[in-house]
Amino acid sequence: MKPSVLTRISLRTVALGYLFVLLLLPLLIILWRTFENGVGAFIDSITTPAAISAFQLSLLIVAIVVPVNVVFGVVTAIALVRGRFPGRSLVQGIVDLPFAVSPVVVGVALILFWGAGGWLGGLENTGLKVIFNLPGMVIATIFVTLPFVVREVEPVLHEIGDDQEQAAATLGASRWQTFWQITLPAIRWGLTYGVVLTVARALGEFGAVIMVSSALPGQSLTLTLLVHGRYINDHNTFGAYCAATLLMGIALVTLLLMTLLERKRDAK
Repeated sequence: MKPSVLTRISLRTVALGYLFVLLLLPLLIILWRTFENGVGAFIDSITTPAAISAFQLSLLIVAIVVPVNVVFGVVTAIALVRGRFPGRSLVQGIVDLPFAVSPVVVGVALILFWGAGGWLGGLENTGLKVIFNLPGMVIATIFVTLPFVVREVEPVLHEIGDDQEQAAATLGASRWQTFWQITLPAIRWGLTYGVVLTVARALGEFGAVIMVSSALPGQSLTLTLLVHGRYINDHNTFGAYCAATLLMGIALVTLLLMTLLERKRDAK
């Protein structure tokens, strides 16, 4: 039964009103509070030494996490789709584990594993400090972003099948030649989309990172921790709004890129 015009309009109004109150209104308030003193004040707030170092550290973490997850994600997706091995279902569950486990729990687990008194806590005696340092933040971010590349590449591999790969092998191509010339071009859009999701998640991660970070400016302070520190610790609400706006701007750029990639992928 087709709903009436009044019913459709009512449903759309409720949906738009819900999204406006839940999403748009808080964002508009943040933007208003950010720019109420002018653009110059906003620029001054996001160009302080602490803000610049937080931005640079966030980009550094992304630069480390993305290549690691690309390699792991592609290898794991190919193994899950093309391979048949004992424990395959277990691997599927492990890949989805970051979706089910709270990031705070991840941070606590890393402290118990890498921290002082943990299983590998003795590494600090060799000069390798993991917890409350960059390596711990990278490991925490890798964990929470682990599934994205796998889950974007896996359905593409199912869709394209392995006919071309088998044909290439029949013609004498090695596994590396088959991967670089057949598999990789076929999964490029899924891989790119997974990379974009990984970047967005890595930039916005808070729960796991705050557990393994000292949150000291210039050492282990990311943009998300900068927002938290300014708002909670320094009671600098304007600075927190400015840092949040910077993060929101990066998120909007990422969202736009995701939309463009999705359209290109659908057009293929």
